Amino acid sequence: MKGRLDACASGITVADGGWSTILQARGVPPAVPAELANLTHPHLVEQLARDYVAAGARFITTNTFSANRFLFERKRIDQDWRAVNRRGAELSRSAIAGSGALVAGSIGPSGKILAVKEAREEELAAVFAAQAEALAEGGADLIVLETFSELAEILVALEAVRKATALPVIASMSFDSGPQRTRTMMGARAEDCATALTEAGADAVGCNCGAGIATILPAVVALRAHTRLPLWVKPNAGLPELEDGRVVYRQTPDEFGQHVPVLLDAGANIIGGCCGTGPEHIRRVAALVHSRGRKSSGR
Repeated sequence: MKGRLDACASGITVADGGWSTILQARGVPPAVPAELANLTHPHLVEQLARDYVAAGARFITTNTFSANRFLFERKRIDQDWRAVNRRGAELSRSAIAGSGALVAGSIGPSGKILAVKEAREEELAAVFAAQAEALAEGGADLIVLETFSELAEILVALEAVRKATALPVIASMSFDSGPQRTRTMMGARAEDCATALTEAGADAVGCNCGAGIATILPAVVALRAHTRLPLWVKPNAGLPELEDGRVVYRQTPDEFGQHVPVLLDAGANIIGGCCGTGPEHIRRVAALVHSRGRKSSGR
């Protein structure tokens, strides 16, 4: 699988969109943590993955972002988080059958901050390793560490996952602070993150979530300037709004797509969406990528 990921460095591949926001829009009750839908609403989870494949995505993440021991304990979720991870990978694996897509096991931040010593590095490493192992057991082709804001934490996660599995690892952080939105909320600069993650052995680096696709270009430019690895880019569909107590994203697929060409020009190799982006957003992204390929080939 590493070979297929390396090949992305010389081309453009489409990734999927958001999970929790779309699953809630499709019927998963807000009171149900999104990851538990793998057990309570598996048909909705698998169908969303299938819809992303049909839209043109060739990287399908798993609905497991917050399925780690620390967060389950903090939220008092009385479920086996390992089973949630395995099932999430199994559902995405079933959905991609025959498509040639890859399953990217999603691991988000632990919920602990190393800078204030809320957990020891060895504790975090054990949590990340166990989640990666469960995703691998479920059939993940690779691991994506996503939406991290603390560089020290994602470096711990990267090392732990590489020791626990033989799977390639994408390391993606969320840049939403600073004058040009090139810093994480913990103050880490995009250029420093790209350098550190490349040196630490990531197979791809990138950015996701953040303040929306309209603000992510400077972070993409900074990342590309400091790494030759494949660049993973999955921004939000703008900023959320509250409507009748429900979080909604109003950016349309066409509005989202208007920003895609410049991100490709800046060096994005794997492009999709995060919060608020659904299959129709990804369908628009895939059409733009396909059109770009046709033009570059002279057809």
